[in-house]
Amino acid sequence: MRKLILMLVVITMVVSLVGGLVIAAESTFDKSVFKDIKIRFFVGGDPGDTFASVVYRGAKDAQDMIGVQVDYVFSGWNVEKMVSQLRDAVAAEPDGIAMMGHPGDDAIMPLAEEAYSKGIIMMYQNVDVPEVRAKFGGGYVGANLSEQGRALGQKALEMFNLTKGDRVTVFGAWGQPGRYLREEGTALAFEEAGLIVDRIVSPPEVATAPELLISKVTAQLLAHPETKLMVFSGAQNLGAAPQYMEAAGKKPGEVICIGFDLSTAVIDAFERGYVQLTADQQPYLQGFLPILSIALTKVYGFSPISYDTGAGFVTQENYKEIAALAGAGIR
Repeated sequence: MRKLILMLVVITMVVSLVGGLVIAAESTFDKSVFKDIKIRFFVGGDPGDTFASVVYRGAKDAQDMIGVQVDYVFSGWNVEKMVSQLRDAVAAEPDGIAMMGHPGDDAIMPLAEEAYSKGIIMMYQNVDVPEVRAKFGGGYVGANLSEQGRALGQKALEMFNLTKGDRVTVFGAWGQPGRYLREEGTALAFEEAGLIVDRIVSPPEVATAPELLISKVTAQLLAHPETKLMVFSGAQNLGAAPQYMEAAGKKPGEVICIGFDLSTAVIDAFERGYVQLTADQQPYLQGFLPILSIALTKVYGFSPISYDTGAGFVTQENYKEIAALAGAGIR
């Protein structure tokens, strides 16, 4: 928490000093230079869902600190809905739009072009759209998905003594442009080590209703009882690992459960021994930094911020150190 507070103080000081708004560090900066900036921010999921709530918390803190006007857009992780909402956002002509990249380059490209022609500042979070950004600009705040996924697979190989011929299951958004890259990186790391990998589609709706994955988990373990490890694609599902394993009649640790992201439910699953490893992508920053970037670009003409939030790993050895931050909705 001290580190977070220090980060916010530093950002506040930078914003203040760049604008010449304060002379001494102990002074507060004048938010009036940002007060007329209008931003549409895509949270991704529904209000209160595990991941989206942390993204929203970060964006809201940035809004409150800087003083910009923000309209929040909730999409239930539905890519078609995101595209429709982006079309509406561009038509409204705000100063900036912070967009979830889940629909992918092809779907976003024409709307990004329209935004560019209207002078709308674009930022992207959570899923990158490199082709869009190469052509029409914009920053990206989120993990390098392929690298983060591969790193999770390699970490699991180190930690759990997995060997050639072992069977593992990877749940992911296969077939959804841009969204499966992380899980595919994990699957490839396992396959390169000689493991047998079963890729199973995790549909978008399980992000808000994780219990919908129970039948797929139990069916997979019934068909392949030798499965040693399962990878879950987000905190909503990883946090439900106790529910999945209990439904399948598995004891804590009998099947290694790993995945991505943090939440109070994931921390609880660590505590109960059902989760052994997760890769943290710091969704708070995916909310905070796009708001900050749009404001600084609008007022000072700064280049957009691009930041890799794929910070590292949480394990049985260190999860207690960040449990308070997860409980506060920051990690």
